[in-house]
Amino acid sequence: MPGDTFIHPSSEVSPQAKIGQGTKIWQHCTVLAGAEIGEGCMLSANVFVEGRARLGKHVKVKNNVSIYDLVELEDDVFIGPSAVFTNVLTPRSHWSRKDDFLRTLVRQGATIGANATVVCGSVIGRYAMVGAGSVVTGDVPDFALVYGVPARQHGWVCYCGERLVDTDGVHEVACSHCGSRYALTPAGLVDLELKPQAQHPEK
Repeated sequence: MPGDTFIHPSSEVSPQAKIGQGTKIWQHCTVLAGAEIGEGCMLSANVFVEGRARLGKHVKVKNNVSIYDLVELEDDVFIGPSAVFTNVLTPRSHWSRKDDFLRTLVRQGATIGANATVVCGSVIGRYAMVGAGSVVTGDVPDFALVYGVPARQHGWVCYCGERLVDTDGVHEVACSHCGSRYALTPAGLVDLELKPQAQHPEK
């Protein structure tokens, strides 16, 4: 392991897992052989990462989350406590479905709120935000704010996480918090200028 990587003594991390520099793995986590975790990630207590899961750089996973085979989290993703991922649509204890696993992709900068469930086969778009307790059953556009059971879109959010208001009928909108600018197109919200703030604060 790289010198500044931290693994709590109570966690079990396979020597065949790839752990990036500066990543911190806290109490009672399990990381199986073949898993890939990028640089600067943080796994809070009781996180399970299966062998065909992939985490990019600076991913933050809070307590009690299981990241199963074929779940991929790109850079800067935030997963709230007790969020749930699945990887098969029709599980049976008595009938193997390992050949039926579906890939789930959470794209760069997206947030999954506490206790949300993401059904396998979904793609969560860049910097999208899934509200706490939601059930996501399909794809979520870039920068979309979704919540509910099942999750439905209720507007747009900025790269910095603030909700963008008064977007109806407007072709261009700016975030009142960070000044990032966006265009509303038939395909969804497109970023014109992102204005980064402090990146990757101390975990």
